[in-house]
Amino acid sequence: MAQKEKLQCLKDFHKDTLKPSPGKSPGTRPEDEAEGKAPQREKWASKLDFVLSVAGGFVGLGNVWRFPYLCYKNGGGAFLIPYFIFLFGGGLPVFFLEVALGQYTSEGGITCWAKLCPIFTGIGYASIVIVSLLNIYYIVILAWGLYYLFQCFQPELPWAKCKQPWNTEHCVEDTVRKNKTLWLAANATNFTSPVTEFWERNVLSISTGIEDIGPLKWDLALCLLAVWVICFFCIWKGVKSTGKVSVTHQHTLYFLVIVDLRQSFEILKNQQSHPTSQVWIDAGTQIFFSYAICLGAMTSLGSYNKYKYNCYRDCLLLGGLNSGTSFVSGFAIFSVLGFMAQEQGVDIADVAESGPGLAFIAYPKAVSMMPLPTLWAILFFIMLLLLGLDSQFVEVEGQITSIVDLYPAVLRKGYRREIFIAVMCFMSYLLGLAMVTKGGMYVFQLFDYYAASGVCLLWVAFFECIAVAWVYGVDNFYDAVEDMIGYRPNPWMKWSWSIITPVLCMGCFVFSLVKYKPLTYNKVYEYPDWAIGLGWILALSSMICIPMVMVIKILQSEGPLIEENQSKVKRKQTSPGPKWEQWLNQAHPHHCRNNDVSALCERNTIDVLSVVSYLLTLVGLHCPVYSR
Repeated sequence: MAQKEKLQCLKDFHKDTLKPSPGKSPGTRPEDEAEGKAPQREKWASKLDFVLSVAGGFVGLGNVWRFPYLCYKNGGGAFLIPYFIFLFGGGLPVFFLEVALGQYTSEGGITCWAKLCPIFTGIGYASIVIVSLLNIYYIVILAWGLYYLFQCFQPELPWAKCKQPWNTEHCVEDTVRKNKTLWLAANATNFTSPVTEFWERNVLSISTGIEDIGPLKWDLALCLLAVWVICFFCIWKGVKSTGKVSVTHQHTLYFLVIVDLRQSFEILKNQQSHPTSQVWIDAGTQIFFSYAICLGAMTSLGSYNKYKYNCYRDCLLLGGLNSGTSFVSGFAIFSVLGFMAQEQGVDIADVAESGPGLAFIAYPKAVSMMPLPTLWAILFFIMLLLLGLDSQFVEVEGQITSIVDLYPAVLRKGYRREIFIAVMCFMSYLLGLAMVTKGGMYVFQLFDYYAASGVCLLWVAFFECIAVAWVYGVDNFYDAVEDMIGYRPNPWMKWSWSIITPVLCMGCFVFSLVKYKPLTYNKVYEYPDWAIGLGWILALSSMICIPMVMVIKILQSEGPLIEENQSKVKRKQTSPGPKWEQWLNQAHPHHCRNNDVSALCERNTIDVLSVVSYLLTLVGLHCPVYSR
């Protein structure tokens, strides 16, 4: 069949785009409810809604507190070499793949794989497990930020000085430390700063270990409830309304570049290092975290695009925005840390931290030394909340969309979707309460280190590329993309999906396992064996989905793989067609139902599995085929 005719048939496979109706449940058309038809999903009201929603989804806290620290830790400029390799060889290709897949199938993170390559449906389930665990603990950061924001509305920042009810005799203010004569006279060898004691003794009231979980911190529990309520009301009618807020978020972040940036350039310039295996691991995991890929969220957002939307162009622009924001925030953060190091008379290595240590210890300490400290503290924690909430909205929406698309006839009717969102938010809140106890920080670190770790994301990304490039067929997917955007993307995407990204992901995955170190807290507290085991259960709960679903699909097949492969051509001529074609016939009863289209719809799944089955039969094993 000619290429033009093939693309025309691909175009006819898709339903007409739908415009949203205000006041109705997202994904449901009023005329469908009135006529008793099966509910159909809607589309974005405008292109800007999609762009801003995606920008808000992956421009988040990782850009602010993880990228700057990793860049400094791994040698400044030397870190950028593996970072850009993973960016162009892994991050951007997988990001575009997920958005294009959602747009092509108009399905969420699970059902898109069921339609494109059913034997790899486990990819969708793995993504949902990861994002569900991520949603439980990520929002706890926002609860801490909200608590800090409330504490800012006082005549004096409570973490600026000692002599607070929670301070100990070891608390020493920075003004005393700066005066070296007074500092040596005090003979203070075992000291803590007021901001550290505020964080550990007031905010967390941290216990001695995960074995001592302790009671709830009710102030944090209320803050956690507040941010979940905000999250619910921002997504219960869809993410379209939240995307428009992203512009304010980005401007607030850029506004933080308030101090001379020369210190930041000096930091990067003075760092001399060569990339090591750990640098590559850090670069790879940072790319996958910052682009929010392998979570099903980008696929869900892309599924609301109109079929002819140029997602390739916008994915490239959004990728530039994401990485550019990381660099801008890196300069902003290290400008502040450089100012703080200069004020204290110490090296910047003594104040550089990552994660919660940067957001709730280093930066609050820095703003307490600035003019108008209360103003800068309020601006910082507002920025933290805006960035975090936007990412949380998108991740929860991706989770909800994926599950709703599994049962559209049930969950898209009336207000069932809203009720389902409320139930999911409430369940996540209850599970998150374990992280706002006195031992909650240990639980939080366990989730952060294992549940949504880079190992899990790399595992999912590897199979995504294998499924699209080697099973469905990279040329078939390129045909679909060409029909959607009107031209074929740069061949680099094809090479990345086929070879570069799988090699990078598997290499980084292996290195991560080889370099694995058990989790510790503050490099002092060592987690017990049972906690480490629980962490690996969290990690494997998502990774096991892909091979498990694959085995289930094969066991549910009708016959031996080789026999199925030999009768494939005959079935094309006598049967009404595979499930994929039946679905297309229901959507488009008047278009493209000829043998050429059936051949076009056929994927390479049977061919690939035939080889596997044949090899197994050589050693006396029987492997049934996955029947479509």
